[in-house]
Amino acid sequence: MNDGTKVVHAGLPEPAAGEPFLPGPVFAAPYHLDPVEGPVGNGYARTEHPTRRALQQAIGELEGGPALVFASGQAAITALLLSVLRTGDTVALPSDGYFTVRAFAQGTLRGLGVGAIEVPTAGPYPDFTGVRLVLLESPANPGLDVCDIRAVAEAAHAAGALVAVDNTTATPLGQNPLALGADLVVASGTKALTGHSDLLLGYVATNDGGLYEQVETWRKQTGSVPGAFDCWLAHRSIATLDLRLRRQSDNAAALATMLSERSDVSGVRWPGLATDPAFKVASEQMRRIPGVVSFDLGDAARVARFLAAAELVFAATSFGGVHTTADRRAQWGDDTSPGFVRLSCGIEDTDDLMADLAAALDQA
Repeated sequence: MNDGTKVVHAGLPEPAAGEPFLPGPVFAAPYHLDPVEGPVGNGYARTEHPTRRALQQAIGELEGGPALVFASGQAAITALLLSVLRTGDTVALPSDGYFTVRAFAQGTLRGLGVGAIEVPTAGPYPDFTGVRLVLLESPANPGLDVCDIRAVAEAAHAAGALVAVDNTTATPLGQNPLALGADLVVASGTKALTGHSDLLLGYVATNDGGLYEQVETWRKQTGSVPGAFDCWLAHRSIATLDLRLRRQSDNAAALATMLSERSDVSGVRWPGLATDPAFKVASEQMRRIPGVVSFDLGDAARVARFLAAAELVFAATSFGGVHTTADRRAQWGDDTSPGFVRLSCGIEDTDDLMADLAAALDQA
């Protein structure tokens, strides 16, 4: 099936007369038990839940491997790290990836005796001998560099390391890291996967039964599960993923081209631009380029003027939603220049969005 068909049918139960296409959320913590046998299907919602299983089935079908969902993207990635790594291990992290992951490594992981090295997404990559886990993020957030997942996975496996890929920015319709050689994929479903900026969600997927069991056991014992309504909202939202990504990517292509032609804007990055440093790898590895563009307006004051002048661009720190948003990452302590902007394209009309950005930049 093609992407548009996959997302509409992912995780749906078999049709039953008089029943909805996607059953509503089950609001229950405990369930009736067989007094002799104990749980039969469902026992307690922290460990098994029908609405959560349906969402996991949907995500697993898209990622190409069984999935486990978590209360947030950060919950998912910390579950992966803490269930796989042990004292004395070393993890390789993207130096230009999500800064909270690096902060977690420098704090919690270091306190547990786990070492960390940082590597730029675009490389060069070191010898991975002695590394337990290589965590990639491609395209990287927020700088949008891309790495050759297959090549890095081959090098890491040759050194005896596991490979996990943060697929948040790309989404499973942009690329499938498991098919490219990764052992695990992790992502924040808060962003483009669900796309309506109304819930928190994360997931881990893997085709390795042992790794799946480790992460699932961690989730059972720590209780980091999403609620029933969030799971149902996420599953409902996935049906429009293909449509949303198409418009977001079209908008990003138009805006990146326009921005790159302006003399008052620098550092424009979008892996779909033929002039972008990541274009070659991205075009060979990805099925579609996400709707996120980055650029630099020079300083914080100009970014503020731009956001005040724009009518269709909201200042917000998340990305991937149906509304176009912009975030000056330096205000959160991210290692970016003061005027760096991550623009997340929504699904507004392309011409309207281009006119609004051009006018806002002129005023700024």
